[in-house]
Amino acid sequence: MSAQDFLTLTGVSKVYRRGQSLLERLKKTDAGGTKAVSDVSLMIRHGETVGLVGESGCGKSTLARLVSGLMAPTSGEIVFRKDKTGRTPRLQMIFQDPYSSLNGRWTIEDIIAEPIKVHKLRKGRAAIRARVDELLVQVGLSPADAEKYPQEFSGGQRQRICIARALAGEPEFLILDEPTSALDVSVQAQILNLLRDLQKNLHLTSLFITHNLSVVRIMADRIGVMYLGELVEEAPSEELFRRPRHPYTRLLIDAAPDMDTDDRSLHPIAGELPNPAFPPSGCRFHTRCPFAKDVCRSTAPPQKMTDAGGLYRCHFDLDLSNTSTVPALAKMKTA
Repeated sequence: MSAQDFLTLTGVSKVYRRGQSLLERLKKTDAGGTKAVSDVSLMIRHGETVGLVGESGCGKSTLARLVSGLMAPTSGEIVFRKDKTGRTPRLQMIFQDPYSSLNGRWTIEDIIAEPIKVHKLRKGRAAIRARVDELLVQVGLSPADAEKYPQEFSGGQRQRICIARALAGEPEFLILDEPTSALDVSVQAQILNLLRDLQKNLHLTSLFITHNLSVVRIMADRIGVMYLGELVEEAPSEELFRRPRHPYTRLLIDAAPDMDTDDRSLHPIAGELPNPAFPPSGCRFHTRCPFAKDVCRSTAPPQKMTDAGGLYRCHFDLDLSNTSTVPALAKMKTA
């Protein structure tokens, strides 16, 4: 791990084992399972925001829970850089649902004060309350809101409270798991603007999980694209949108609204997401890829590096910068 590396994932996998029948246990048969995350390697630098995108079920939220320590990987290694005293960084997580992630029996003061007390960041009730008031103002709420309960707030206000609670622990690393997907569009913009300001002012290192490419483009310095548990592409944000290298990335961009100002029609990705318990052989994306060839069906693609420092997994070097996703119009060159 270099001096700039804040978090390093190496070959991380997570398998959810299915229950065995009595006969399988007697025969000592491997029950198998669903490989939600498959051999993911990723590095996040200090002060950087890395985004993870992909369809529902691609494994990005599972990866976030592995990084947070809420669950252990089946294999692989997750390493945080330690400070001079040997302490690992404090970590906080902002969840997708602002309704279920707050305890309705606690006041807002109790909710925000809890991480302050757990980490012993302030001493005395007055100092803790002053910090709670400061955090409420920081996220655009009022100190008077500390006396209220979560059910007295709208979804957007609740998410602001969740952000205040996360910041109360004075984290060096923040995981945001779809923090705006449960909110109305107008409220999403407010929360995103708030998060961008906090990133800039507090110099946070972040992992931002979303399925919305419009969101990740403005929030992340680098973006990783996940498909069926695998990281199929990773690149600096603008490079990924300017010249995607993996067909799935190109199709995600085409399918997203507001990504192409010339073509306002939507292009949903054809086909069904395969069952992750039984992923396709070879390249996992070949069942939906408009460029698939025989080699894609039989052999897993190698990992390649781009001149811009990105990575992608594909058998071919495809010109996908301004190319239609219709196979007949694609310019394909074998690697």
